[in-house]
Amino acid sequence: MSDGNPTGPVHVEDDVSTATTTADPAAHEAHVALEREVALLLRRARAIQGRLAGELHRGLDGAAYGLLVLLDDAGPLRASDVVVRLGLDKSTVSRQVASLVDAGLVDRVADPDDGRAQVLSTSTEGHRRLSEIRDARRARWEADLADWATDDVASLAALLGRLNRLGEAREAQVRGTALADD
Repeated sequence: MSDGNPTGPVHVEDDVSTATTTADPAAHEAHVALEREVALLLRRARAIQGRLAGELHRGLDGAAYGLLVLLDDAGPLRASDVVVRLGLDKSTVSRQVASLVDAGLVDRVADPDDGRAQVLSTSTEGHRRLSEIRDARRARWEADLADWATDDVASLAALLGRLNRLGEAREAQVRGTALADD
């Protein structure tokens, strides 16, 4: 049976009520503006991530950059943990890991606790190159926001952190539901 959508069903948060969007017009407009600005931020972030990946290694995919950042910040990690943390499928992570290993940016070794699993970590060269790029990005942020009050920058970082923790909790909830359905 068709759901009426030629491209397939759209999955929006199932437990979100549309009644909250019309109760307070000002709140609704604030959320519309938030959605628009976050969508713009994400589009720009994907484009920047692609450029930064190319700076790390010619031909490297933007998703590989995000994987390298995760390993540099949180690693070493098992490949299965990377899949969960990034919310990507196993084949995508496997392909990205292979490209990072081939580029000399990630080291892959057998997990000492389970020889069937792999532990991934940023190589010395990967850490060095990523640090250079991240330092340059921070310098750019400092230059771009030089006329912002330090408290405003700190508030933006704290609010984005709250938004990220909310997103992580939602992803964990969705993964838990998906696992329960399997």
